[in-house]
Amino acid sequence: MTEYEVPPRWIVHLPTTLTSVGGARALAEALRDSLGHVTAIDFGETTLSEEDRQFVRTRVWCDRRLPGGARCALPADHPEGLCEPDGDVPDG
Repeated sequence: MTEYEVPPRWIVHLPTTLTSVGGARALAEALRDSLGHVTAIDFGETTLSEEDRQFVRTRVWCDRRLPGGARCALPADHPEGLCEPDGDVPDG
């Protein structure tokens, strides 16, 4: 590897016993809330997939870059132009 190459990032696939996308989203949110301080985890890139269709992924959070370097922490399907940085996410 040369000095300009970036080493590959690794993905941890965490299978669950959940049977709904809503339950999987809720688990992802709970993990982000409890483990958000762990800098090795990039929660903004979190995706969901069905067990037998892992190549079809659904993004959980918008994660759009905002002024100042923060990322949007709202759901991926929020209305355009309403991005909010992590920490300023409205409840509900």
